[in-house]
Amino acid sequence: MTSGDIAPPATFYGSGERFATLDEITDAARETLPADVWDFLAGGAGDESTMRANRKAFERWTFLPRAMSGAEVPSTWTSFLGVDLSMPVLTAPFGADALFHPEGQRAVARANDAEGVASIVPEAGSHSLEDVRAAAPAAAMIAQLHPMGPETNFRAMIARAADCGYRALCVTVDCPTGGWRERNLRNRFAPDPAIITGNYRAAGSPEPQEVFGQLFDRTEPVWSWDRLAEATADSPLPWFAKGILTGADAESAVAAGAAGILVSNHGGRQLDGAPAALDQLPEVVQAVAGRAQVALDSGIRRGADVAKALALGADVVIVGRLAAYGLAAAGEAGVRRVHQLIRAELVTVLTLLGRGGVRDLDAGAVRRSRS
Repeated sequence: MTSGDIAPPATFYGSGERFATLDEITDAARETLPADVWDFLAGGAGDESTMRANRKAFERWTFLPRAMSGAEVPSTWTSFLGVDLSMPVLTAPFGADALFHPEGQRAVARANDAEGVASIVPEAGSHSLEDVRAAAPAAAMIAQLHPMGPETNFRAMIARAADCGYRALCVTVDCPTGGWRERNLRNRFAPDPAIITGNYRAAGSPEPQEVFGQLFDRTEPVWSWDRLAEATADSPLPWFAKGILTGADAESAVAAGAAGILVSNHGGRQLDGAPAALDQLPEVVQAVAGRAQVALDSGIRRGADVAKALALGADVVIVGRLAAYGLAAAGEAGVRRVHQLIRAELVTVLTLLGRGGVRDLDAGAVRRSRS
């Protein structure tokens, strides 16, 4: 047995913690949630081939460790669209958040604040942009919008986000209609609409059906890039496009004014048969060519995945299901533990790769598997 095979003291792994691994958090969430809510959260579109492909894509990349590097203790600090981050991670704008915990995105934001992570706060959330921002203003930095419904409401939501202190906008462009999610269909899943209307309860707000009706009953044309460019032209906040999978769409988003691109297939929840997000990342990075920052979501399940995404060109990653699992498992504390475990593994990987920080990761740190 070599020194590398000798297990450190149990306290090294945080034996006093309720959760020692991210899988334990996932298991706890599954045990806590009703079966139909678990299916809503964990499931994907169609036969879930894209959801599975997201994970397989990470398995196709192997690390190339660097021995005796002389590197400093790795730094995980970075930034995205001017938002400082203790590590290159943001939480996704998953809506219907009160299904997983009564405090929903408010608890996520408080956990993010404690761990130096930023929240993307959902439009279709259980709590309003203002309420989540008030819960943790240092973390609730990015507001999500959907380019659908009345343009007057879209512009009003931009103004609301700016007025209460958000620093950027996430515009979800891959959701002009809801994906074909058969787990939900089999379960006859029909939650209370209140779980997605936290932003539309105040007097003077449009009816939620006006905004979100197009997800279920297509009666209006899908927005175009030109229409989105016009609707965001006077925005005081930079925005990034969530749901890009091709270089062509990345080019269109940048031309429309996007300051960032989120490479994503919605976690496999929209179009089944779409490619894995990680597989598309290099194409998008090449197309953007430094004109916008690039983020990745879909399939992130551990700290090593974060390192692979950054090595392939992402500036940050966005975690959705992992954050929701933490929320369901133990509320704010569960989300904090997700971040702690991601960070711990990321630092371990950086050390073994001989990199002094996340900004030192490049394509030389990985190789596509030959098997």
